[in-house]
Amino acid sequence: MGIDSRPKIAILGRLHSVTPTIPISTLVTPRLLAESIWNAGGEPITLLPTQDADWAARLAGYQGVLLPGGADINPALYGQEISSDEVYGVDDLQDSADLSLTRWALDAGVPFLAICRGFQMVNVATGGTLVQHMVPDHRSASEEIFIESDVERLGLTSNRLVSSCYHHQSLDRLGDGLRVIARAGLGHAEAFAIDNGAWAYAVQWHPEHTAATDANQAEIFTRFAAEAAEFKPF
Repeated sequence: MGIDSRPKIAILGRLHSVTPTIPISTLVTPRLLAESIWNAGGEPITLLPTQDADWAARLAGYQGVLLPGGADINPALYGQEISSDEVYGVDDLQDSADLSLTRWALDAGVPFLAICRGFQMVNVATGGTLVQHMVPDHRSASEEIFIESDVERLGLTSNRLVSSCYHHQSLDRLGDGLRVIARAGLGHAEAFAIDNGAWAYAVQWHPEHTAATDANQAEIFTRFAAEAAEFKPF
């Protein structure tokens, strides 16, 4: 597929603080995520999180939005104080940008995919809450995911996936307009459809981790890119 024909997929970048090996703060998109979009036929473009973004103007010419994984959301956004020592990496600027982009994308009805932290942000943006730390957690875990509905619309050819997970939080109260479509073996929600009239889904696992070697995971990105390609640019 030529570059000109690839739908532009906006990926909101992740802010990372100074670390012992990186002496300045950075803006990142995981390479595996960008490659998964590229291999599916899309053009991944990282956006800078900012305050008070005019998303309609910033995303002119784009055809899809992807909200990726990252650190924890400030519990204040869902009416709580931090109640677990496991909560990490809270960044209010990142939260503000994620929240405003999520709300804009859902209202605009654009092709939309959210992953891990993105899954949790969609729930918060629609009035839901989170379990601040689940026991056992699913960090660096391989989990069997059972898809209960929307298998075909997700582009999947199987209703069971072995998936790479890296999360220690889970859904508590489900947000408005969300419909759980997949669960892990322990029973907690791992994916939901966003019933806003668009192709809009969120998954709590990381399909990009194994998409290069697992056709089932790659199918999600392929369908997302195909839906974006059919969507009139914003």
